[in-house]
Amino acid sequence: MPTLAPENSLLLAIDFQPRLMAVIEDAATVVGHAKKLRAVAALLGVPTIFTEQYAKGLGTTVEDLAPMDAFQKMTFDACGTPGFLDLLGKGKDIVVAGCEAHICVLQTVLSLLDAGQRVFVVRDAIGSRRAESKETAVRRMERHGAEIVTVEMVVFEWLQTAEHPRFREAAALIK
Repeated sequence: MPTLAPENSLLLAIDFQPRLMAVIEDAATVVGHAKKLRAVAALLGVPTIFTEQYAKGLGTTVEDLAPMDAFQKMTFDACGTPGFLDLLGKGKDIVVAGCEAHICVLQTVLSLLDAGQRVFVVRDAIGSRRAESKETAVRRMERHGAEIVTVEMVVFEWLQTAEHPRFREAAALIK
């Protein structure tokens, strides 16, 4: 499997919402990692799509990540909401962060894989209420073909070389 390249990637940030994050184990770390990933994606021109599950009840995306716009859904699997797959386009490597790992992230990732997408789940930028739920979801996603990565793996694959013109900026964002 080739490494990630920014021109072929899309960052998918699933349901980073206040009422949900309030119950996520180590939520501050998960949001912090997602914030770094989003910042580097923006720096390197990688498009980002945010989803929000039942925003009326769970709130809109947390302030640290607040997007200009988010894809609204009621289905746990974002792919089950009409129009979602059209947003992604074909042939993109989907880099996934979000919550909850064992519900919305898992179901969306499994559907993306079923649709033929290459999916990279950012282990340190996903969360669940309980560690065993997250770990079980990670194992299941990997078993079905998702690549399990970390924020630093993604960033340095996007950069490819220390000679990248944005290397210093990107490296500073993930420290």
